[in-house]
Amino acid sequence: MGRVRVLLVDDHALFREGLAGIISAQPDMQVVGEANDGLEAFVKAQELKPDLILMDVQMPGMDGLEAARQIKQVLPETIIVMLTVRDDDDKLFEALKNGAQGYLLKEIRSPIMLEMLRGALHGQAALSPDMAGRVLSEFRRLSKGASIEKETSDGLTEREQQVLIQVSQGASDKEIAAALHISVNTVKTHMRNILAKLHVRTRREAAKAAQAKGVL
Repeated sequence: MGRVRVLLVDDHALFREGLAGIISAQPDMQVVGEANDGLEAFVKAQELKPDLILMDVQMPGMDGLEAARQIKQVLPETIIVMLTVRDDDDKLFEALKNGAQGYLLKEIRSPIMLEMLRGALHGQAALSPDMAGRVLSEFRRLSKGASIEKETSDGLTEREQQVLIQVSQGASDKEIAAALHISVNTVKTHMRNILAKLHVRTRREAAKAAQAKGVL
């Protein structure tokens, strides 16, 4: 079997250079191309037909999540593993929904990353144990008939309602994250959405508005 053909996608050239050095040093892998954004990745993926794509989540223009979705439509056999600096559940679930085989934080050590990538090439999910646990928790929640897309008249999703209930009880972001099995960054994202949808500025105002409208 020949060496695994890898396409690197990241808008930071220095990071791509470091990643290319790590990949190229492996006897079973080779870097066949690099891209600066999602659109370039989509074009180069069709041209190069790599076995594996390592792609940043957040990039200007077309981001990695949309690029993953489009690439999997035309190259369903290509393995895509997302790289990110932020531990965000919403982006994790969207990446998996769009066909990604893994979702790794950029702080990961190279030996662990390489082990994860080789596992992904053999059909395994390239996820840290913590992320895998959150995916299972969400799957169980959905299997019980819950729906993230279900919204109140104010546009709050079920998950946002759960966060708001915790807020009304005085829970901190860290406590909410632990109770709902999500990351603190995801809690902060939900809070920003809640404040915007309820047209308020503070957590206390959000809880009062929700109670007044019968959301809680």
